Amino acid sequence: MTRLFSILFLLFSVVSFAQEEEEVHSIFFEFDKYNLKEEQANAVVAFVSKIDTSRIESIQIFGYCDDRGKDAYNYTLSTNRANTVKDKLIEKGIKSKIIITLEGKGRIMLDEDMQTNVPEARSKNRRVDVVVNFKPIVIEDLKIPGVYSSIKKDRIVGDRIYLDHVLFERGSSQLSYKGKKELDRIALELHKYKNIHFEIQGHVCCTPTFQKEAIDRDTKKRELSVNRAKRVYNYFLMKRISKTRMTFKGYGNTQSLKKGSTLDRRVELLITKNEVVPVEPKK
Repeated sequence: MTRLFSILFLLFSVVSFAQEEEEVHSIFFEFDKYNLKEEQANAVVAFVSKIDTSRIESIQIFGYCDDRGKDAYNYTLSTNRANTVKDKLIEKGIKSKIIITLEGKGRIMLDEDMQTNVPEARSKNRRVDVVVNFKPIVIEDLKIPGVYSSIKKDRIVGDRIYLDHVLFERGSSQLSYKGKKELDRIALELHKYKNIHFEIQGHVCCTPTFQKEAIDRDTKKRELSVNRAKRVYNYFLMKRISKTRMTFKGYGNTQSLKKGSTLDRRVELLITKNEVVPVEPKK
């Protein structure tokens, strides 16, 4: 049983997910315990070592218990678990002032669809979630040649416009509110520079090298990067950008920025034509 728990722990402790500007990491505990065993402490250390601490804006820590026991006891236990993880993070160099939330949430009730494997469900609920909120990235700060966040006056064919806030949740091609606001901004620039033609390029992260494309969780098909690009294409059509100026294409995981998974779940605009608009002579 101990070996099974260790396997489950190693399997689930590395599960984290990123959204627009956050990452969540879970640390799992044994029943009725809040102390960290060696492998759990190592998981926290590994988690801290892989993140760019200079980008951290704030950290939130939430402790949980399984569904057994009384509420008051579980709130205390979940809070103790959260405090244990906080102490380990501070020990490993995380500044206490950026930990803005520390909360024991008590017990998590079992979902009806998890009743077939109650022990596993409970083992996942005995945990602490560490939510790391990152500072927004300004693409120019990464100094990637030919990649900008706005259309430059001296633009050339081959320049790429990185859409700062058009970052997708894992497995999703849905546009967020921030993403739509970003596209509104770029649409205004495209109306200003009507001579630009461009390809909308969709990208994904975190797929094996032999699997170039990822599955869109809405369609259940392996077409995620294409759907992300098409979503932006349709949004620009709605903003009255002419379809003769733009195409869209999915590139899967073949064009990573090498700057983390969040930035690879993106859409970019590649300038393919930069026609010079003739100026009519004055009469």
